[in-house]
Amino acid sequence: MLSNTTFLITGIADKHSLAMYVAKEIIKQGGKVVCTGLGVSEHHENLSEKAKAFLNKNFEDFKQAVYDELGDTSVEILDVTLDENIASFARSLSNKKIKLNGLLHAIAMDKTIRNKEVKPMIDVTKDEFCDTMNVSAYSLIRLTHYLLKHDVLEQGASICSLSYIAAAKVTFHPYRNISIAKAALERITIELADELGRSHGIRVNAIRFSPYMGSKAGNATLNQKDVNTSEKLSPLGNAKPSDLAYEVVHLFRPNLSITGEIRHVDGGYNITG
Repeated sequence: MLSNTTFLITGIADKHSLAMYVAKEIIKQGGKVVCTGLGVSEHHENLSEKAKAFLNKNFEDFKQAVYDELGDTSVEILDVTLDENIASFARSLSNKKIKLNGLLHAIAMDKTIRNKEVKPMIDVTKDEFCDTMNVSAYSLIRLTHYLLKHDVLEQGASICSLSYIAAAKVTFHPYRNISIAKAALERITIELADELGRSHGIRVNAIRFSPYMGSKAGNATLNQKDVNTSEKLSPLGNAKPSDLAYEVVHLFRPNLSITGEIRHVDGGYNITG
């Protein structure tokens, strides 16, 4: 289905990351992937030794997870908060003659969540708000911008991002700050679908997935009762990571006329109110 295609996969932290399931399914369907992780790049300046150690370990863990699960796969450092890093990454792909048939945006960050406790919205600082918005939403715009600028993203490519139902509703797991960023991500999805569809034939969609504790991010923010509640409310129970991977691969199929969609892969949780 995806033979002779290559996709950029962001957001892999470990073997249980949702993005990892997507990458594995792409390879299973005959495609190739380029995976990015957070690490120390030449564009990082004035980092403390503690920050360097954290980023270096993060990238080594990421590389090991990719190697263990995907084999000999291309890995790159990408910090979406640094335009210089995004630009050099896109330029590097161009120099290697790598063309992308699409990308998975699975990046999110929210410093207002600590030890599974959510900071009240009324106490969120401007920096906390803007940092979350930058990483979780605006990064889709900048990443796409530089991939197009360096002629890496193919005509007719497919872009897919990961969201969740709290972008539209207050839920039993009220991620106040990041929910707003996810709502912005979904709005960006729709606007880019119109703009890039007309200019480059590029499709842009987002998927809301079930609460998932298997990943580092999910385990840091969710409690088992959250997952149990969703399992009970969803007519089909919670969706599995493989369900998400199948849907992303479907949206990545060439010549598919689906764009501007906010899809649900959640066992029907979205219909229960």
